[in-house]
Amino acid sequence: MPAAKRIAKKIFFGTVLLLIIFCLWFLYEFFCIPHKSPSEILFEISKGQTAKEVGQALKKRGIIRLRWPFLFGYKFFYSSHTLKAGEYLFRLPLSTKDIIEKLIEGRILLHTYTVPEGLTRKETAAHFETLGLCLEKDFLAASEDTSLITHLDPEADNLEGYLYPETYHFPKYTQPGMLVSAMIRQFQEIFTGEWKNKANDMNMSVREIVILASLIEKETSLTHEKKLVSSVFHNRLKRGIKLDCDPTIIYVLKENDRFTGRLRYKDLKMDDPYNTYIYGGLPPGPISNPGKESLEAALYPANTDYLYFVSRNDGSHKFSATLKEHNKAVRKYQK
Repeated sequence: MPAAKRIAKKIFFGTVLLLIIFCLWFLYEFFCIPHKSPSEILFEISKGQTAKEVGQALKKRGIIRLRWPFLFGYKFFYSSHTLKAGEYLFRLPLSTKDIIEKLIEGRILLHTYTVPEGLTRKETAAHFETLGLCLEKDFLAASEDTSLITHLDPEADNLEGYLYPETYHFPKYTQPGMLVSAMIRQFQEIFTGEWKNKANDMNMSVREIVILASLIEKETSLTHEKKLVSSVFHNRLKRGIKLDCDPTIIYVLKENDRFTGRLRYKDLKMDDPYNTYIYGGLPPGPISNPGKESLEAALYPANTDYLYFVSRNDGSHKFSATLKEHNKAVRKYQK
């Protein structure tokens, strides 16, 4: 065999051997889980980052050992997919393949955000900003979109009353519009067709029930009192007695950044449609975002003849059927 052929043959088999070694090395680096101590690492992909930049960042953070298997595997197996921007939590060790699949599927980290019952729209916006989820002004702007509840409340000026208080799971940098939509969807799940029919049987609209529930929410935090408070409001509405609900005045003062922490006598004389000491019936709109118990209480009040209640200054209330009983309770608990 001529020397040239022998050399060519050696080159060929050498090349094949190197290719096999490379393939085995790649398969090991790409599919095998590395031997390392368990750990958790937060990793974030920004919009517009290239696969090369992501690979470099992954290697720098110690999430992958080598960059080239990541890039080669991504180009070879997943080139038709994009690496989704977002925040990820990697529980290591993981194979490079698993890391890529998590990034292309967009299995981003969800943070838990709890919205307390009884917050106003403005307070909810401020709460989200404090939690670092979005800016207050952006949430307020998004919560002006009443198209989300037109079928429930065509009279609504904004989404006050319908931003359902719940524990939510959102990714970092969630758009305010998505936050609002999630809260409205949750309200719709809670306010069932049965509840809508019940409101209709009571000759009340969904809006009126939400307004009433928002008053109940602000008057008491005790579950066993909610239906009693509801009975007082229903009884007064039926008899044409003004509701005399302090939280409606506080709502106006807070909305105008004028609430000092306590109601003054002159506040009770304030000429505003929300002042239920002056204007009869329900106020023009919800004064908070009520939870399920308050909504249910508005629909299913206790069967009582109560017309009054006063705080015992321990979170609970004394309920009375007559003004004489009520005045006696006021003297006792509001010295």
